[in-house]
Amino acid sequence: MGPPEPPGPRDTQALLASQDLSMEKPEMVPGPLQCDYRVDRQVLNEQELEETGQRSQSPKPWRWRALPRCSRAIAWATLCRFLPILSWLPKYPVREFLLGDLLSGLSVGIVQLPQGLAYALLAGLPPVFGLYSSFYPVFVYFLFGTSRHISVGTFAVMSVMVGSVTESLVPNDAFLVPGNDTVNVTARDADRVKVASALSLLVGVFQVGLGILQVGFVVTYLSEPLVRGYTTAASIQVLVSQLKHVFGLNTQEYSGPLSQIYIVLDIIWKLPKSNVGTVVTALIASILLIAMKIINQKLSRRLPMPIPSELLMLIGATAISYGVGLKDKFGVGIVGDIPAGLEPPRLPDHHLFDKIVGNAFAIAVVGFAIAISLGKIFGMKHGYEVDNNQELIALGLSNFVGSFFQCFPISCSMSRSLVQEGSGGNTQIAGAVSSLLILIVIVKLGELFYDLPKAILASIIIVNLKGMFLQFSDICYLWKANRVDLMIWLVTFVATVLLNLDIGLAVAVAFSLLSVIFRTQLPSYSILGQVPDTDIYRDVTQYKEAKEIPGVKIFRCSATLYFANAEFYRQALKDKIGLDVDHLIAKKKKLIKKQMLKTKKLQKKEKRQKKAAARRAPLDSSESNSTDVKIEEMEIGNAKESNVQDGGVDRPDNPVATDKGCTPTLEMLGLPQPHFHTLILDLGTLNFVDTVCIKTLKNIFREFQEVEVNVYLAGCHGNMITQFESGNFFGDSITKGHLFVSIHDAVTFALMQSRPRTTQSVLATRM
Repeated sequence: MGPPEPPGPRDTQALLASQDLSMEKPEMVPGPLQCDYRVDRQVLNEQELEETGQRSQSPKPWRWRALPRCSRAIAWATLCRFLPILSWLPKYPVREFLLGDLLSGLSVGIVQLPQGLAYALLAGLPPVFGLYSSFYPVFVYFLFGTSRHISVGTFAVMSVMVGSVTESLVPNDAFLVPGNDTVNVTARDADRVKVASALSLLVGVFQVGLGILQVGFVVTYLSEPLVRGYTTAASIQVLVSQLKHVFGLNTQEYSGPLSQIYIVLDIIWKLPKSNVGTVVTALIASILLIAMKIINQKLSRRLPMPIPSELLMLIGATAISYGVGLKDKFGVGIVGDIPAGLEPPRLPDHHLFDKIVGNAFAIAVVGFAIAISLGKIFGMKHGYEVDNNQELIALGLSNFVGSFFQCFPISCSMSRSLVQEGSGGNTQIAGAVSSLLILIVIVKLGELFYDLPKAILASIIIVNLKGMFLQFSDICYLWKANRVDLMIWLVTFVATVLLNLDIGLAVAVAFSLLSVIFRTQLPSYSILGQVPDTDIYRDVTQYKEAKEIPGVKIFRCSATLYFANAEFYRQALKDKIGLDVDHLIAKKKKLIKKQMLKTKKLQKKEKRQKKAAARRAPLDSSESNSTDVKIEEMEIGNAKESNVQDGGVDRPDNPVATDKGCTPTLEMLGLPQPHFHTLILDLGTLNFVDTVCIKTLKNIFREFQEVEVNVYLAGCHGNMITQFESGNFFGDSITKGHLFVSIHDAVTFALMQSRPRTTQSVLATRM
């Protein structure tokens, strides 16, 4: 074997074999991460692939074949799935986990106490109801939850959503004392508690219902940019709602669209009337809280547990307020009476359901989205699974049961969850311990916080918003990473701030879904070329070495073909291949119609000549035969002369010179032929098939076959073939022989079909 010839320009056209395909590749020395492979097989279309791979029939719809059976094992498994504590508590490793769970529960309870008091103010309720919401729902989740590390209870975003409902349905103006500008706070708070408990009941019903129906996937419609933009906007509303407590102002309450703008303008207008003692108290508390949090971050590795900065602030501020008399001397607003003991269960007011059902659904979805996102993060980190649907049921039951004890809707808090994980929490027992600590405060210690300034609670809320304010950095990141996600973030943020939380969420979800539709409606289209010496085809505008196969056009769309982009698909196809099929078909039909009219004129002329010959009444049969022969020769000559004058080609298959059933070609009609003979549609991105998709593909087949271009499909998945079969896509003109397993199979077949077949020609395939 002689030395190899020097390499010339690489041939980008696939050379084909009529029998088998042989791949020849120049010798390459494989590197440490490089290997090559060779495949020797026949060209396969879908029909041959089904025969080779023995494709099974499409599965039939599932039906009940037998009644469901119940056994002791199945019943126990079902009960354990609904009540997860039965599965993990008997296996609880006491020696390994108990100490960590106890310390973690105490740490979380210490943080949850001030947050419960503070977040009740966000909900527009007395502080004690924040403690109730930190006890009952937490204990219920301990029984039904599957996440071991999230800390359920009061949360700023949920509280401000509840507050927007309570303040809009129970405004201060409805409780003004006659003859006085003061508000009957007791009556107002009682009505707001009714609204909050009814809201909690509906939220629980929605969440339990969605969990039972196994639709926990509904949270997938809330993308991460949407959730982060929404929570950032909610943090702005939280900040705005606490400014009146920071400055000690009595502002008018607003609700609905642009309410935040009105509140800020009202606060600015009344700013000269601020209480100096309240402002100083809030400022000092904020500085001390920030300082203690910085110390916690710096000494996190050395401290056995974080410094309870918020609890220390509560105790210290209450003691100073009581000793100095901040309310009497400086007019600083205080929490007031916190009743000791637990309230008996009460049935929520069902007359309020029709007014709050929309808000309840929004709160249910947002609360679950926040909880499941944190649960999934901790589950992946610690190697356990969090069940979406069971989490829905657990949160729903927490809110449902809590509604009978005058709780407002809850979710999970990121800050408390991080404390629970960082302080050694291993299971849901940490949450149970924290709820027991809250119970002790409710029963015995709650009345000690009578003199606690509201400005301290406002400072705790604002300082804890730091994490959500840091989400503004998403703007810079998304600007570089994905502009569409940035638009979703910004639209969600602006809509939520301006239109309020419920309408803002609806606008955000609608815009997010529309962005998906627009991205599939306006995808990228490309013409593919072959990468030299491979069976790989890429966009010729992105890969310089990718060259188009002569006579073959390969068209790819980056999205699935369906009703929303079908018309764009057809138009992009015409633009990319550089052929106006509609115009060419119109010219062809016009010329055919013209030929048919001329043929009819010739037929009429022939009939007139025959009638004239019959009127002359020949005298003998021989003379008549001679006359007929001359007339026939004259008619044929006239037809040929007319055909030549019209630009046609005098050949046996000319439509004028032959039978009526022959179809004229573009060449016969004198029309320009397309510069390619085959069109291949890459359908590898197809993930579902609708009727418009089938109709569009059929039209493409019909149109291009009419201009003498063969059309093939490539890359269809098995389930797409099933949907094509269900939609009656295949027939006499389109068979499974038009579908190929890969683009290269289709290219190989197309080039083989375009070449004249001779028994002596031996072709090779080189890639």
